[in-house]
Amino acid sequence: MNAMQRLELRQGQSLTMTPQLVQSIKLLQLSHAELAAYVEAELERNPLLQEGEAPADAPVPSLADFLRAKQKAEAAGPRIVPGPPPTRGEAVPASSGQATSAGHGELKPEMGDLLAQATSLTEHLQAQLDLATSDPKLRVIGEHLIHNLDEAGYVTEDLAELAARLRVAPEEAEAALELIQSFEPSGVGARDLAECLGIQLRERDRLDPAMQTLLAHLHLVARRDFAALRKVCGVDEEDLADMLAEIRRLEPKPGLAFTPAPIDVLVPDVLVRTAPDGSFHVELNPDTLPRILLNRTYYAEVAKVVRKDEDRNFLSDCLQTASWLTRSLDQRAKTILKVAAEIVRQQEEFFRQGVAALRPMTLKSVAEAIGMHESTISRVVANKAVGTERGTHPMKFFFSAATGEGEHSAKAVRHRIRQLIAAESPADVLSDEAIAQKLKADGIQVARRTVAKYREALRIPSSADRRRRHRPKA
Repeated sequence: MNAMQRLELRQGQSLTMTPQLVQSIKLLQLSHAELAAYVEAELERNPLLQEGEAPADAPVPSLADFLRAKQKAEAAGPRIVPGPPPTRGEAVPASSGQATSAGHGELKPEMGDLLAQATSLTEHLQAQLDLATSDPKLRVIGEHLIHNLDEAGYVTEDLAELAARLRVAPEEAEAALELIQSFEPSGVGARDLAECLGIQLRERDRLDPAMQTLLAHLHLVARRDFAALRKVCGVDEEDLADMLAEIRRLEPKPGLAFTPAPIDVLVPDVLVRTAPDGSFHVELNPDTLPRILLNRTYYAEVAKVVRKDEDRNFLSDCLQTASWLTRSLDQRAKTILKVAAEIVRQQEEFFRQGVAALRPMTLKSVAEAIGMHESTISRVVANKAVGTERGTHPMKFFFSAATGEGEHSAKAVRHRIRQLIAAESPADVLSDEAIAQKLKADGIQVARRTVAKYREALRIPSSADRRRRHRPKA
């Protein structure tokens, strides 16, 4: 068989996003605080933008005013939109508006901005994933695992369910998880406490058979049953004390190091109020909406007196950027309002009855209902909150997977489990099986193992531990 080289000319279509379209997508997922900071920077940079209505007696701008504004913008450096860029290969959201051919803004932040922003656990792990592998399938699975970690760094989704949802082999999901578990901070990506501690001990070369046995019997550690621990581990009292001391030096929640302390009150981006006829009125919170306008009078006056080509180019650039920003902010507001209205429609019973009435709802179901891409819905609900008569909740709160026969939200079931345990008497502590039977009587079909999983997620001790706490002390 002869090998030969040849040149071929082919035509094909590809999706290319302009810098403006990329920035429009990123604006959609910013929180109101991040958006306010970005708009404030643009007001400083762009002389054609103004906050609110211009006063009637505003002075006519001069060429000197314009040149000073230009020098200030040049000193500010390249334009930056905070937040992660779109995932490679991800579809363009339907709500992002039309892209223009004019490219504005440098997407790479300056070093000072990088240092000023606190790195999240997701960003920290994503950076390591980018360096750890070039396998596209492994990176996709790894990204989904990273985004499904809770704030403590634990995997929240069953690996088999994740593999089925991504349509990959379970072995590939396991390989991706092992890769994540090799990242810093040590212990991240674990499915339970024993695995988290085991990862840290393995990295320190301290995971011997006795320590493995100890990790498998952490319930005895919680009960301080040292006699039983010495027996199952096959160690004496001194060795057990050393092993327990080493366990105490480990970090049970490695992800919390990347969780900033809560300093701000959750401010709603959307307000939901009950109308006189019993329906619900959904509106954007005016306090979180930036109010900026394009000052066309300023543009017309300066355009008459500017002479140099570089000044004309800067003025044209300011006009296009200001026009894009005002359109993008308007489109962002409409998209958030549209998504919020659909959330209220699908979760109407929650607004009437509370958490117990939450229905299963996914990003896909909302996207299909309003004709948008699922990635758009994901960006809208990120960093947004909804103010209701039942308190302020993150938008993500209203999304929950189905449990049992698919008629009940997992969050509603967890809420019901918490209610049942809170109402139990010391003389009649409910086992997981008894809770499952009570839920069945309420029309909620869940298995005992599901009850145990939800109870552990709520940080509620087992029935044996609760019964022991109720016993009178000798």
